[in-house]
Amino acid sequence: MQQPNHVQSPLYESRLSLAKRAIDQGKIQSNRGAAETYHVNRMTLKRRRDGTHSRRDCTPNSRKLTDPEEFMIIRRILDLDSRGFPPRLRDVEDMANKLLADRAGGKVGKKWPANF
Repeated sequence: MQQPNHVQSPLYESRLSLAKRAIDQGKIQSNRGAAETYHVNRMTLKRRRDGTHSRRDCTPNSRKLTDPEEFMIIRRILDLDSRGFPPRLRDVEDMANKLLADRAGGKVGKKWPANF
């Protein structure tokens, strides 16, 4: 489910940050007061103070490979291409599946190479 537009806006995030800072510095005593003052959702403010990150800043659960693993695949693709052997999608899929087998098992989806 997609979040409402106001939750995703940078302005809303900055207001949340200001509300959190005001509470931490003791200028405002409660989440409710800070939420009303800065026009943010009270529960969102509470969750952020408890350490929960925004969905925009989190890695999706469906992501199979880590950043270093994706970087390794990109380097390998560029290396093969510079030698005159651009890999096929099947080859890219095999690279990703080998990395996954070494770490956690499982395989990438059938459309993963095309989306990569």
